[in-house]
Amino acid sequence: MSGEPDIRIAAAVIVDADGRTLLVRKRGTRAFMQAGGKVAADETPAEALARELREELDCGLAGAPRPLGRFQAPAANEPGLTVEAELFVVELDGDICPGNEIEAAIWHDPADHLSVALAPLTRDHVLPLVPRLRRNA
Repeated sequence: MSGEPDIRIAAAVIVDADGRTLLVRKRGTRAFMQAGGKVAADETPAEALARELREELDCGLAGAPRPLGRFQAPAANEPGLTVEAELFVVELDGDICPGNEIEAAIWHDPADHLSVALAPLTRDHVLPLVPRLRRNA
C-alpha cells in the first residue's frame, strides 16, 4: 500500500500461555481484531494504547509495551480506507472486563483463519507474528 493512511491506530498483541492471542469485536461490527484504537493528535501511540486498553478492557499495562513495528492494511470497518497500526506486545494488569464498545472478546489460535471473521490487519500481519512471540517470551 502506498500513500498516507486514512486511520492511525495503536494496537495490542496479547498472547496467553497457550499461544493464543486476544481478539475483540467492536459493537455493531463483524470482524475480530486486536484491542486498541485511534491515536489522538496530542498522544503517542503507546499513550493511546494504554488509554484504549483501559476503555475497552478495563485493564492497565503490566510493564512497558514492546513495539513490534508499523503495519498497513485495509480498514476492517471503514470500506475503502487504510489503517496504519503501531503494534505493541503487551501484558495486561487486571482481569479482562470488556467495556461498552466491545461486543465480544476471545482467545484465538493464530493458525485459525476461518472460524471467525478477521480484520485484514489481524489476518495478514498479526496472526503470523504470534507463534514467534510465544517462542521469544
